[in-house]
Amino acid sequence: MYDIAAFAASIAPVIDAVHIDVHAAGRQAGVEYVRRSGLRPGFLIDQRYVLPLRPLTRAGLAAVYRYGTAAERDAEVADHFSQGTLREDEHGGLHATPVTLAFVEGLYTLHEQATAKLWGGRDELVGEVGELVGRLLETAERVRGGALEAMAPPYEPEGVSAGVALFNRLAAFRYHRADAHAAAWQAEGLSAREISLLREGPVWEKVERETNRRAAEPYALLGQDDRRRLMDGLLTLSRS
Repeated sequence: MYDIAAFAASIAPVIDAVHIDVHAAGRQAGVEYVRRSGLRPGFLIDQRYVLPLRPLTRAGLAAVYRYGTAAERDAEVADHFSQGTLREDEHGGLHATPVTLAFVEGLYTLHEQATAKLWGGRDELVGEVGELVGRLLETAERVRGGALEAMAPPYEPEGVSAGVALFNRLAAFRYHRADAHAAAWQAEGLSAREISLLREGPVWEKVERETNRRAAEPYALLGQDDRRRLMDGLLTLSRS
């Protein structure tokens, strides 16, 4: 399992790089889109691939935004109520409104343009990598009450482009490692604030080792050839 843990450590920054590239490619258009919408989107951008499928819960938001405070999360939820971008049911579920769904549809269009700009002419590779990441998402353990449980599976409307599907699958899959990291620092008795302040040293190294061990689980199910295809594909896309 050590080799798989090392793979989990080495691929994590590559996944982050591909994910960040798409955000960067669409940033200027995204800023203008938000301005035109007149909304304060807050976490609606993160939740773009969740809200069209299922309601949010406050517990799920606490897992996803575990490094913030309950007061901060409650204030944002209240702001969405005031904008009409969320509604709450009798069980506390937080649902998208038509305003939100229209906003998400526009985001998907922007991200389709951004991924086409980055990866145009690489449709076969994008589809192949997207299929591998989809398999990771299907097999990754969703810890009860964890962030991945809240964020997966991602919304993929009929006709969604391979680029947008890959982007959102990567975005969702990153929460598997986030849950692994949280479990590792919690096992050391650390709080969210303490781990955010922790720097290199024996405890930090122990947390990183345990994070990689836990994060390795879905990669072990891919097989060596598929792991190599995944890494090579992501590296190619990150250099596009």
